Amino acid sequence: MIKFLIKGLWRDKSRSRLPIIVVTIGVMLTVLMHAYITGFMGDTIEMNARFTHGHVKVMTRAYAENMDQMPLDLALMNAEELLATLRDGYPDTDWSARIKFGGLIDVPDSMGETRSQGPAMGFGIDLLSAESAETRRLNLEKALRQGKMPSLPGEILLSDAFAIKLKVNPGDKVTLIGSSMNGSMTMTNFVVAGTISFGIEIMDRGTIIADIKDVRMALDMPDAAGEILGFLDNGFYDNDLAISMADNFNEKLSANNDEFSPVMKSLSRQGNMGQYVAMSEIWSMYVSLIFIFAMSLVLWNAGLLGGLRRYGEVGIRLAMGEEKGHVYRSMIWESVIIGFAGSVIGTALGIFFAWLIQTYGINISGMMKGASVMFPDTIRARITPPDFYIGFIPGLISTVLGTMLSGIGIYRRQTARLFKELEA
Repeated sequence: MIKFLIKGLWRDKSRSRLPIIVVTIGVMLTVLMHAYITGFMGDTIEMNARFTHGHVKVMTRAYAENMDQMPLDLALMNAEELLATLRDGYPDTDWSARIKFGGLIDVPDSMGETRSQGPAMGFGIDLLSAESAETRRLNLEKALRQGKMPSLPGEILLSDAFAIKLKVNPGDKVTLIGSSMNGSMTMTNFVVAGTISFGIEIMDRGTIIADIKDVRMALDMPDAAGEILGFLDNGFYDNDLAISMADNFNEKLSANNDEFSPVMKSLSRQGNMGQYVAMSEIWSMYVSLIFIFAMSLVLWNAGLLGGLRRYGEVGIRLAMGEEKGHVYRSMIWESVIIGFAGSVIGTALGIFFAWLIQTYGINISGMMKGASVMFPDTIRARITPPDFYIGFIPGLISTVLGTMLSGIGIYRRQTARLFKELEA
């Protein structure tokens, strides 16, 4: 019977074309919207993870309590040994030591006198090692505006807007004036290799990026690191996995009574990021459910109207002696076939358009001017496993329910009145 119904739908385009198109559009929009919301919320989390929080972060207990102040005197000692321990214990995570610091960038003139100065926020990262993923993770090569990437010790990157403000060009020498790990004043000369622009005002106001070995030397921090960031291999933040990893580490290697003992925190347990992670999960679910509900109503009505439009056909079939139950079941099977076909096509189209947005993104940098928090300037969708089946909820179930509701009228038809209806 199913084969017979499929042939009937294929040959009679008036019964299948419009319903399939409606289902396809509804499912496509549902899948695309879910991928878009997942990507937008996830992009903000990933941006904060790459630049500041990591998926998990290891630091001393005292540093964790004051991390917003970047207290270098509370930094991790024997950082390389701890890095080796983390890489052995958690091989599925990429670990990188970093030092966040503040200071003053002094630009001398030809006589060695101060020509311009400006406060800077600095990052000491593994910039020169070939096996390091930090350059790719922070998109430094893509963000490069002038000059080149550092290739030698003593070379740094400055944010482009900061360099313009200080009137500094690649190749110029600058002096970092800061405070060492022990609280003493330090002054270290660097050469500007290039300038970068992240498109995020909070980063472009005044950022300096240097190799962590140079920063350790400049701030008198031998074999030390302010924090060690871990990034999950799948490239996306998994809150449950990050919390489990942090709890496992703290149980094995962290001592509650030692303020310099290392402690691991997941991204959701750092500052106000926990609220954002929870909000992203809840709002992503809410918006998706609302959209699914809206599409379900549309497709339900489509199925209902489709059944009502066939009122005359049903009358003819009943007049010819076809059983009411058989007519009802055949209409339901037809709606299943239409819903399934439309859901498959709509899911494929939705995933295709989501892939385009995921690959190329939607540039909203013009809307982000003046932003003081880290939000992505390019919105990207993110295709996840639910996108492959979420469209079948409105596409298949709602269409079938609409047909079932409209088909109830079949059992109310009186055979004695059929000929009179057909004559009318």
